[in-house]
Amino acid sequence: MKKLSTCLFLALALSSACTSSKPSATSSADAPATSPPALDAIREDQLREDLFALASDDMRGKRAGTTDELRAAAWVAEQARKAGLEPAGDDGTYFQFFPLRRTHMADISQIQINGKSLKLWQEAWVTSPATSNLQNTSVVWLNSMADTTRQNIKGKVVAMELQAPSRLPAEGMSLWGYRYILSAVRQQGSTLRNSGAAAIILVADSTAEANMAFAGHGFEEGQYQLEGAAGTTSQNNIPVILTLPSAAQNLRSPNAKVSANLEVESFVYPSINVVAKAPGTDAQLKNKYVLFSGHHDHDGVGVAIDGDSIWNGADDNATVSVALLAIGRAWTKAPGKRSGLFVWHGAEERGLYGSRWYSEHPTVPKESIVAVLNGDMIGRNAPDSAALLGSTPPHRNSTALVDMAMQANEQLTKFTVDTSWDDQQHPEGWYFRSDHLPYARAGIPAIFFTTLLHADYHTPRDEAERIDIDKLTRMTKWMYATGWAVSQTPQKPGVDPGAKLER
Repeated sequence: MKKLSTCLFLALALSSACTSSKPSATSSADAPATSPPALDAIREDQLREDLFALASDDMRGKRAGTTDELRAAAWVAEQARKAGLEPAGDDGTYFQFFPLRRTHMADISQIQINGKSLKLWQEAWVTSPATSNLQNTSVVWLNSMADTTRQNIKGKVVAMELQAPSRLPAEGMSLWGYRYILSAVRQQGSTLRNSGAAAIILVADSTAEANMAFAGHGFEEGQYQLEGAAGTTSQNNIPVILTLPSAAQNLRSPNAKVSANLEVESFVYPSINVVAKAPGTDAQLKNKYVLFSGHHDHDGVGVAIDGDSIWNGADDNATVSVALLAIGRAWTKAPGKRSGLFVWHGAEERGLYGSRWYSEHPTVPKESIVAVLNGDMIGRNAPDSAALLGSTPPHRNSTALVDMAMQANEQLTKFTVDTSWDDQQHPEGWYFRSDHLPYARAGIPAIFFTTLLHADYHTPRDEAERIDIDKLTRMTKWMYATGWAVSQTPQKPGVDPGAKLER
């Protein structure tokens, strides 16, 4: 069934009310590409004020497909209006809505072992949406995967301990425990499903139990997809249930029985991109756009860690959201020859859905976008280090654009630029995890500014107080100076011949 949040109508009302109030612009038509003229418009105090507002507990983590995300988007649009940016979304507004389908377990779902109910999302987790109706069904306990060849498990409830995946996540990889759980569940679940099991119960090992906060949060939220997109998630009828170790004794007991009434709900929610522009000054080039990209969503309200249940997403990605506002102020103060286009994408954390939608349904002609400057997490780690992804092959699709960014850094911000995360063998695959990717796949020159991951990544500890405001300011200036070079250079950055991503 479909439910449409009433906040959609509130946001639409806001969008019609938001009219731009453009400050007077400084003459900058002839300013050279190497001298961005409005650096003074990028101020630490404004970045700090905006950051603490957007990453506050009041925003409740801005999870995609919730009223919290819509409220954050409305806040971003209002700040863009105050910055003098013009609406560039749909129908003369700052907004571009898109349909996001969420499929998750219904609250009425129940699981019992030997007549004892397990608390869903506290003692048992359905690892992907599944429907099932089991009534006092016998349990077959397996001591190892080898038992699948010795016992007939077709049509039965199978229970066993979770086993470590055959290939562990790389040492030190972000969210290591979460990846461990997903890999283990996927491998065991696939084998047991193929053996004909009607339902699968995996008892968490010590590693899984210690890392259930993030994984459990994801299991509870379910699965997301763009409505109508190819490969839309479909529910299945063979549930894989992860339980705490305390369930093992009951599952091992003679004549163990499981009852489960599992129901799935599927909704279409509105998610939202915020789109604004600052017109250029050149009669011909103003019809071309430098696109500054970020995302305004995060992980919402979830499992509490050390008493904190709000996953604020200060670095990921409020830092870039407020950086784009600051760049917008600079651009309206001193417009470039080409226009500046600012897109705050929604639903990035659910699968880059906002950027996928905008790259396929742009509000300006796609061919008019000459470059995409994307940012994701630009406020942490060592003060003088940063990374630029899309700077080395096979991820580099525009040498000219990379050269502009490197020159801007050399002349202005002087970061030590780490390119190692661009390596196609890097275990994080970081290049493929942010909003520049759909644009690069569409053949548009694209780069990705970041200060990389840290221990607070995707935890409630990613809070505004932990952001290095001085570094955030410098990263903002680097993005601005690079975009300014793109706006002023007569020849647009080209796509390298033969540029092709490895996946």
